[in-house]
Amino acid sequence: MSDTEFDVVVIGGGPGGYVAAIRATQLGMKTALIEREHLGGICLNWGCIPTKALLRTSEIHHILHNLDEFGMSAKDISFDIGKIVKRSRNVAKQLNQGVAHLLKKNKVTVIDGTGALTGQGAVLVTDNDGKKREIKGTNIILATGARARTLPGMEPDGKRIWTYREAMVPEEMPKSLLVVGSGAIGMEFASFYSDLGADVTIVEVMDRILPVEDAEISGLALKSFEAQGMTIHTGAKVNGLKAGTNDVRADLEIDGKAQAASFDRAILAVGIVGNVEDIGIEGSGVEVDRAHVVVNEWLETGEKGVYAIGDLVGPPWLAHKASHEGVICVEHIAGLETHPLNRSNIPGCTYCRPQIASVGLTEEAAIEEGHEVNVGRFPFMANGKAIALGDPEGQVKTVFDAKTGELLGAHMIGPEVTEMIQGYTVARTAEATEAELMHTVFPHPTLSEAMHESVLDSFGRVIHF
Repeated sequence: MSDTEFDVVVIGGGPGGYVAAIRATQLGMKTALIEREHLGGICLNWGCIPTKALLRTSEIHHILHNLDEFGMSAKDISFDIGKIVKRSRNVAKQLNQGVAHLLKKNKVTVIDGTGALTGQGAVLVTDNDGKKREIKGTNIILATGARARTLPGMEPDGKRIWTYREAMVPEEMPKSLLVVGSGAIGMEFASFYSDLGADVTIVEVMDRILPVEDAEISGLALKSFEAQGMTIHTGAKVNGLKAGTNDVRADLEIDGKAQAASFDRAILAVGIVGNVEDIGIEGSGVEVDRAHVVVNEWLETGEKGVYAIGDLVGPPWLAHKASHEGVICVEHIAGLETHPLNRSNIPGCTYCRPQIASVGLTEEAAIEEGHEVNVGRFPFMANGKAIALGDPEGQVKTVFDAKTGELLGAHMIGPEVTEMIQGYTVARTAEATEAELMHTVFPHPTLSEAMHESVLDSFGRVIHF
């Protein structure tokens, strides 16, 4: 092959694209990766990673203001928002450089620029100086990701009305903040700013916050956030936002009544839309539905030899889902025996305080599907490690099929549950039943013991509660 001909061309260097490119070279395919801005994509540079750095800072700030519980004291506790942001950006920079190293190590040809299909396995690459050249790919993978959704009358201006991007790099701390939307992104930012002292108001159009989570977990989260001082309106609307010189004026509809309110800043967290524009799919067999590319179980589009993965193809909009799709897609191209992605086995995590994590069906969804269920719960206030940590808030909830013992779903709220959910994810992937989980030995004292006890409780065998 020439320097312009490849077995696989990947457009987009996010967690789906760069993983697909690396796996392709591992399988002996000559691979090119086209990226216009940041290797690692939104997740690494403006999403998953830098937000976790911010949340770690706000967690420490919370602990420092509650030192008396641990028999300690400190005076004149303060923070520098500039240094907080700088640390977050440095974390992202370090990992961005790590991705570049991995691609080089695996002999992936990285091309700076924007890629667009031109038909018959060709991709037109436009670099940042406007120069154009064409490369060929026997197989082309679209991994262009997604961007924040905006709503009419609430267009972000980058100064007073923010998307997640501006919310990650504040020049000063707002005294009051409106968060529009209570999904994972909205609640993480609400938690960060609240823990650093901002007066946070959340408006959610659905009847509860974190609407994709189990209703019981959402209810516990609501109580926790309100106890922290957040103001939360569910079943409510923001009908308009207007940025002023010193504030944001919000037209709210709460309990069916219109009211106006003023905030220092507002964050829009109302979902995302796929980056389907300017990638050359017009007139091709690639179908778009509700701003996302349509694919089959092997990530194939309607255009021969063209695939799509990650946020571009729709929910769940998660980095680990994108990476896994990249591997499935490439292994299918290589002719390996692989398996389509089971989306019900994809864990979801929200890194607010308290953390929230889940996998599989909610209790309500399991019943709606016709399952007779056994539901177990175990509170962290009965877990020795949680009490020792001074963080006994929350619970683990498990949902089993009463007849077969299948683990239908698991839902957690509390300390470090984002690290624990993988235990249940492995169980679901391995098709373990309640018998295997009950006979598994969990170490003591650990937070994970709550997982075991919840399983036991599902079948009337709980020991420590």
